Amino acid sequence: MKKKTIVPLIVFLVGICLLSIFTYNTNVQIQKDRRTIAKLNVVTYGQRIENDIENGIEITDTLKQLLINGNGQIIDFSKIAENLMSYSIQSVQLAPNGVVTEIYPEEGNEAGKIDLLNDSKRGEISNYAKDHNTIITQGPVELKQGGSGLVVRNPIYLEDENGQEYFWGFTIAVLRVPEVFEDSTNALSKFKYNYRLLRETSVLDKKHVVVDANCDKMIRPATYNLTVGKEKWKLEIMPRAGWGNSKTLYLIFFGGLSLVLLLTGLTIVLFLLDERRVELKELAHKDGLTKLYNRYGFDEMAEKMIKKDPEAFYVAALLDVDDFKLINDMYGHAYGDKVLISLAENMQKFFPSSALLGRNGGDEFCILLPNCTMEEIKEALIEFTKTPKTFSYKGQTYSFCISLGYAEYPNNAIERSQLMRCADAALYEVKLHGKNGCMAYKEGLQSGVRKQLGFVLNDISENLPGAFIIYRADKEDDEIFYANKEFLDMAGYENLDAFFNGTKKSFRNLIREDQQKAVEASIWNQIESGSKNDYIHYQLRRQDGTYIPVLDQGRIVESKRFGRVFYVLFMDWQAMQSHYSEKFNAKDVR
Repeated sequence: MKKKTIVPLIVFLVGICLLSIFTYNTNVQIQKDRRTIAKLNVVTYGQRIENDIENGIEITDTLKQLLINGNGQIIDFSKIAENLMSYSIQSVQLAPNGVVTEIYPEEGNEAGKIDLLNDSKRGEISNYAKDHNTIITQGPVELKQGGSGLVVRNPIYLEDENGQEYFWGFTIAVLRVPEVFEDSTNALSKFKYNYRLLRETSVLDKKHVVVDANCDKMIRPATYNLTVGKEKWKLEIMPRAGWGNSKTLYLIFFGGLSLVLLLTGLTIVLFLLDERRVELKELAHKDGLTKLYNRYGFDEMAEKMIKKDPEAFYVAALLDVDDFKLINDMYGHAYGDKVLISLAENMQKFFPSSALLGRNGGDEFCILLPNCTMEEIKEALIEFTKTPKTFSYKGQTYSFCISLGYAEYPNNAIERSQLMRCADAALYEVKLHGKNGCMAYKEGLQSGVRKQLGFVLNDISENLPGAFIIYRADKEDDEIFYANKEFLDMAGYENLDAFFNGTKKSFRNLIREDQQKAVEASIWNQIESGSKNDYIHYQLRRQDGTYIPVLDQGRIVESKRFGRVFYVLFMDWQAMQSHYSEKFNAKDVR
């Protein structure tokens, strides 16, 4: 056989072999990249689904707390249940002694008034929840109103007059499925994923039942195990088109078959595939929300940056959003995401292009600044920390603050991981000293687990040695926002809802009618004369129509959320007189 025949044949055969090997490896890489991205997504959306279901379960905890506070009674259940309802909640129920007696909304749900402990379908699992004092879920079940639901039963134990615990019954919430977690499942479908959400049939049966799915069969799915109460759940996802990409593989093979004869074209294809591989790798290293490097991408790039020039100086910084949980609670997670996006954009605009920027997760961000020292970058970091940062909510602009800690390589640490721990220790110190600050690492600082420092409003107000309210500082609109338990006791109200109903949320309705104008005039005269605090003595109207003399000490402050508000402490005048009789005269009591 002639050389001109042998050589082309050899080239063809070698080309086919090389092309086959290349196609196989590409398929492996595509599957690997897709699985990496799928694992990140299944964790992200699995956690969101877990939070969505837990938020539904928290409704039963709210009712439970009201029952405990009310010694087994809930006043105006329908009103409270109405406030707890949402798009994803089918109904809210009370079952004293295991018998459902209260349902909201009642219309269309009358058949739900059953004896849970003795019901053939619900008795075994309900008795288990009662005997083990544990929250259980059941479902999905078909709802008479259409669709499916997940039933949450929360057992309630109270103490009798002898201090002995006894079973009161259940608080119950019926969650609509898939509405309760449809934001997450819709997102998975939008991103072209097949998914299945499964749960254990019950704590008594470890078999899994499908709660929601958009497909019948899964092939080697990426899995995230979540826990709801004491029950095990599982989210499975896989790309709708499969782990491979058949279209891409066919194009590579048949295109490569032609390009075996055209070496130039084969080179072009190789470059295109390599570029695609780099893009996929970059996607796996970027945060989907902020487009900054994720934790893994940041760590990898930081290591490369320092190793490339180990003799240079670097400054590493860690920062997070102050009171980020409060932002999520007040405005919702969607606006919490807007805060994170806004902060990321601020970082990209403020720091030079040479800076390495990343998001560790949650509200924590990281920065690596090359070729600078702490002293050189100090003023810039302070300026960035103090520069106002904002986000929009329902047409209004709200500000938020950050805290930042930083450390220097190699003076503080010679390894990247240790350098970040030093920055973390500085950030922790900022949190300990009031937040909204910037601090450099110093020897002796210890890194700790950061948390929301201080006390929440309920902690403080419920333990104040006095009655306390907050109301709007407006002469025309004196809306009451809050009252602590000691004030409710003083005024004779059982709970905050009863207080708001009885006073119509107006401060002047707390004052005896013939004193209202004089009291309000005195308060504003004191404030307008420059006093930080106002003091006034008057008769406080109680729920039963009686009056008690009180001393009112108020302070006007500026609230970012509500504008000007009054913080007011009330002291029982007669109690003060009895303890300090020599300083009080009975004739002063009106």
